[in-house]
Amino acid sequence: MEKNAKIYVAGHRGLAGSAIVRALMANGYTNLVLKSSQELDLRRQEAVEAFFAAEQPEYVFLAAAKVGGIQANNVYRAEFIYENLMIEANVIHSAYLNGVKKLLFLGSSCIYPKLCPQPMKEDYLLTGFLEPTNEPYAIAKIAGLKLCENYCRQYGVNFISAMPTNLYGFNDNFDLANSHVLPALMRKFHEAKVSGAPTVTVWGSGTPLREFLYVDDLADALLFLMQHYNEPQFVNVGTGDEVSIKELALTMKAVVGYEGELVFDADKPDGTPRKLLDVSRLHEAGWQAKTSLKEGIEKTYGWFVESYGQIRGRAAA
Repeated sequence: MEKNAKIYVAGHRGLAGSAIVRALMANGYTNLVLKSSQELDLRRQEAVEAFFAAEQPEYVFLAAAKVGGIQANNVYRAEFIYENLMIEANVIHSAYLNGVKKLLFLGSSCIYPKLCPQPMKEDYLLTGFLEPTNEPYAIAKIAGLKLCENYCRQYGVNFISAMPTNLYGFNDNFDLANSHVLPALMRKFHEAKVSGAPTVTVWGSGTPLREFLYVDDLADALLFLMQHYNEPQFVNVGTGDEVSIKELALTMKAVVGYEGELVFDADKPDGTPRKLLDVSRLHEAGWQAKTSLKEGIEKTYGWFVESYGQIRGRAAA
């Protein structure tokens, strides 16, 4: 990407999108096209086509999506599949129609089967049943990566896809009802510390294993892929390391400085028992994650404390 290239970041206010913008600006890319969902509804084909025709971006990072944790995925199943299908289909097709030089589609590691062999290689896609609680979202993300792959094969475009592991960092969703496990735990521990609550309840048994990637590391990886990766096959993006939910909770407890007790609610769903990405393809290309889990949590918690009033207001609204 040339430093003066016009770059459209779809979803620039979200967790991944805002990190992509930070990384682009830090690397001298200033000709950015940014539209909020109020300014441009990516679910509307006509609006997306008009936007691309008018703006003519040269590069596209497609990070816009409807996202949430286990409960949100399970409750809003129709919305998760419909809205994500519409967003990705509209943006990818309009990028093709308007001659975009390169597009990067951001997926999710939930595309893999629930009982997938570990670590999960890119070749394991569509080899088994998906986790039922987030199947609609996973199917939408599979459709997005297959759109990119087949537009490459039929039209010769350079549309690539990256499948990140569980992300966390600045601008995450900290709503206790709809967020992912790490930001939910951060908020729970912080509010328990402030209120002096004697216990914090963690959903599930604490035994599932998860991989977590600091979102600014993800953004660094995506810029790397935009510069160096040009294959239709999607690529996993992660750390290659995993931690149990119990270990995550203990790390969070230490970082926040909470002194009460942990309680695990085994009546709540655990989700997939293990989810570790095989990141050898990305390592072979020349990129590795730099931020440890504890360091990333410390950075995120510092931002969380500074932003707490705003975060609480969003959740209440």
